[in-house]
Amino acid sequence: MNILKFIESFTNEELMQSKGSRRDSFGKISQLGKNLALASIPFGLSSLTNVAYAGKIKPTPSNPIGALQLALTLEYLEKEYYIMGLESGVIPTGGRDEKVFMQISDHETDHVTFLINGLGGVGSPNFVEKPTFDFTVGGAFDPFNHYPTFLALAQAFEDTGVRAYKGQAGNLISAPDLLTAALQIHSVEARHASEVRRLRGLRGWITLNQRGAGMPEATQAVYNGEENIIQAGYDTSSLFGAEAGSESYDEPLTTDQAVAIAGLFIV
Repeated sequence: MNILKFIESFTNEELMQSKGSRRDSFGKISQLGKNLALASIPFGLSSLTNVAYAGKIKPTPSNPIGALQLALTLEYLEKEYYIMGLESGVIPTGGRDEKVFMQISDHETDHVTFLINGLGGVGSPNFVEKPTFDFTVGGAFDPFNHYPTFLALAQAFEDTGVRAYKGQAGNLISAPDLLTAALQIHSVEARHASEVRRLRGLRGWITLNQRGAGMPEATQAVYNGEENIIQAGYDTSSLFGAEAGSESYDEPLTTDQAVAIAGLFIV
């Protein structure tokens, strides 16, 4: 199966915007799972090795394997968060919010499986074990009993994912097919981020380095640097204004920045 065609299935606009029944949504998501089972991932990366994470995230090498390992760790975080959210009952049932998070949860589960396969499968030298997550951060947050907090952290995780995938583009440049696939997943994360922000009553994009109303101060690291208005040497604010100039681009997060953000939620 053409792996890039498989990745494109994650960007199905109809799936994210569908107003059909829950059964219809599950049917479409199930088909994604069937596609995943058929997909092979011949990235030719088996010759690259790296020591798996132990406990907290460790810095990854600046190569395709390191990029995949970081992406997998972030996807583990998102997958577990949404599964726990759906199981907790904190998400209002029977409405659009639940449908959105069911779809996002299944996307993140598929992303995890995809990346594990890309690293050679469970038990391979490049495989990264799932860390132990604490989404309360030692009791500072209560996302599974307080829906506004659940939404706020969901926004932070999705915005982190968008910026982190973009930040790994340079580490994937030597593997063009993998770079294309990763940027396809990046586009899915962007759709997730936009949808979660809209559920919170915000615009679907980041303005300057503003985290948005109701976001915990601890999430500010997700947004630092987004106030950049210089693109390819051009000051976008001179034509569009500072806000519009910053809103037009998502700034990349470095590996260290992404690790620091995710590390807050790892025991």
